[in-house]
Amino acid sequence: MDEAALELSRVRKIYRGRVEALRGISLEVPRGMIFGLLGPNGAGKSTLVKILTTIIRPTTCEGTMLGRPVGRKDVLRRVGYLPESARFPGYLTGRQVVDYAAGLAGVPAGRGRQRNAELLDLVGMSESRDRRVGTYSKGMVQRIGLAQALVNDPELVLLDEPTDGVDPAGRRDMRNLLVKLRDEGRTVFVNSHLLGELEMVCDAVAILKEGRVVKQGRLDDLTAASRRYEVEAAGEIPAELAARFRADGFEVDGARVGVRGEDPGPVQGVIDALRSRRAVIAGVHVKRQSLEDLFLESVGGGRE
Repeated sequence: MDEAALELSRVRKIYRGRVEALRGISLEVPRGMIFGLLGPNGAGKSTLVKILTTIIRPTTCEGTMLGRPVGRKDVLRRVGYLPESARFPGYLTGRQVVDYAAGLAGVPAGRGRQRNAELLDLVGMSESRDRRVGTYSKGMVQRIGLAQALVNDPELVLLDEPTDGVDPAGRRDMRNLLVKLRDEGRTVFVNSHLLGELEMVCDAVAILKEGRVVKQGRLDDLTAASRRYEVEAAGEIPAELAARFRADGFEVDGARVGVRGEDPGPVQGVIDALRSRRAVIAGVHVKRQSLEDLFLESVGGGRE
């Protein structure tokens, strides 16, 4: 099995005044997945990302990135990074920002020009490539920021609030792009407070609270205990049949029957019983705890 994209342990950061931002973080991010980092404001998410990119120094940090010790320059050449609230010189054009990033990353000039055109098209900025950044909207700046983060063809992409200021259509485009990056075999590490956005694309998440990981793992595993099936009839379920369902341990609410668990077998019995009473089945839905509910449960109800 390939080594994890990120394996971290005992990551601590204590600022002046004994402010402890991270309190022994341990984290594992398998390769080839979209991994979401969640937490209330002040939980330490951005601090962790900045430690991974060597923007700030940890108090202690053990672990590897792409199979090598965290912080090595040769490893960072294989990493793309979009910081939170990215800012670029307003007098540069979008194309020049990506060119500049390619130069900093050591991308050969010919390859850099090719990547520039490909990436501006990928993020939907080809038509605005020669406009100055100072004339861009916040969402357009984020798109250019993502393009520069990909210019070195990274194996690991670190994104800090990538959809900040992006409109709904832009967020959809961003989601589609993250999935494309994953399908290409890259690992995408996303720090975001937009839980609904992450839920649609993330394979796994870690939830921070007060500088500690309180929950981490694949979304399917974290929400498995809450999984249920819901069978919906076209009309209210007869009282006699509803009583029978409740006796079997199912939940009945008007025209709906809830069956807890991952096993779809009992659902067939519910459908058969309804059809035997000539009930019309309006739908069968798979339900599970939302990422928002999982988050609020994990951090004690605190909201971002």
